[in-house]
Amino acid sequence: MRVVVVDNQSNDGSVSAIRMWLERNDKDAKVLLIEAPHNRGFASGNNIGIRAVEADNYLLLNSDTLIRVGAIETLLNATREYPEMGLFSPRLEWPDGTGQESCFRFQTPFSEFIAASKTRLIGHILRRFVVAQPVQSESFRPDWTSFACVLIRSQVFDSVGLLDEGYFMYFEDAEFCYRARNNGWNILHDPRARVVHLRGGSSPVKKNAQQRKRLPRYFYESRTRFFFQLYGRFGLTAANLMWLIGRAVSKTRQIAGRSDKGAIKGQWRDIWINWHNPLAPYTHPGR
Repeated sequence: MRVVVVDNQSNDGSVSAIRMWLERNDKDAKVLLIEAPHNRGFASGNNIGIRAVEADNYLLLNSDTLIRVGAIETLLNATREYPEMGLFSPRLEWPDGTGQESCFRFQTPFSEFIAASKTRLIGHILRRFVVAQPVQSESFRPDWTSFACVLIRSQVFDSVGLLDEGYFMYFEDAEFCYRARNNGWNILHDPRARVVHLRGGSSPVKKNAQQRKRLPRYFYESRTRFFFQLYGRFGLTAANLMWLIGRAVSKTRQIAGRSDKGAIKGQWRDIWINWHNPLAPYTHPGR
């Protein structure tokens, strides 16, 4: 086993702190610390680590995670137990053991309608299009899984390539799973392996969404790229229009006196970011 730590140009003293720790504790030099020359996002950072070593399996792991005892061994055992599977995901949970939604269906125009309408009845009627799948205690095969922690066979990268660096952050895990599934690789979610995920440690998106604050531009650039890659311009346009129809439903409920959970600030406009050029290079958040 090798450990590769990629610092995505954090500029906060992380590299010095990690290097000092390694000098004291990594006498066998099992940990490779790489300083990325630029912060080009989640996909790029992971690809740097993947390219750095040759392995049978690669465990992609967020910096805001804590591995429970036995989790990696359980995932490795699953690779032997299920040779037809290409990706293996653990149960993600909070420090108190409460499970997190980490397995999903692919986003579609219908799922955009559901998300924007914020109406339980619509979600029930169109439940087969709801993206997030409930936390489950048994293993199953989702469409895609969170890359906060995922084990991927090297053969998958050989057949579909690395993560798409056209994404800065968000949607790149769903897009990679889509490519993998189209090339015959399925995903196994194995809740026997447990990993703590301290959500929000890598970006402000989830916190801003909860507070209905405007999301970073790169989130919408990733969304646009994803819908265009999966469904073409027609599907991207349909997704945006379905979102607007769903938002009209939620506003109508508000007029009728129902509580309106509201859309995120500026979202009606931001969903059209890069519509004319869906594969345009992302805008670095530091710019």
